[in-house]
Amino acid sequence: MSDLFAKIIAWFESTHVQEQVKDVDVVGLFTNPWFLVPFILVVAYLFYKQGWKDLIIISLFIAVWWVSGTEYMDTLIVNGELQISKILPVLFGGAALLGFVIYMFFGRSD
Repeated sequence: MSDLFAKIIAWFESTHVQEQVKDVDVVGLFTNPWFLVPFILVVAYLFYKQGWKDLIIISLFIAVWWVSGTEYMDTLIVNGELQISKILPVLFGGAALLGFVIYMFFGRSD
C-alpha cells in the first residue's frame, strides 16, 4: 500500500503541478479570451439552467484558489516549521467549507 502512495507522490512531484498552480498569472488568465470566453459561457449556461449548486461549487473553487495565494498562506510555514496557531483557522475553515458542500449535495433536496 505504501508503495502505491510512493508512486503517486513521485508522479505528482514529476508533473510539477504545485509549481504550475503557484506560478499562474491570474490577471493574464482572466484577460485571456481562450479562457475567459468558455468560462463566461459555462457560467451563463448554468445561470440559464439554474444550476445553482454548480455555480456555488465554481465560486468556492475560485475563492479557495484566491485564498491559497494570499500572504496569510505564505506565513503558515516559517523556517520549515508549521505554525499551529495559523493553521487551525485554515483547518476549521476548510472543514466548514467541506461540510457546506456535503450539505449542498446530500442534505438538501431541490
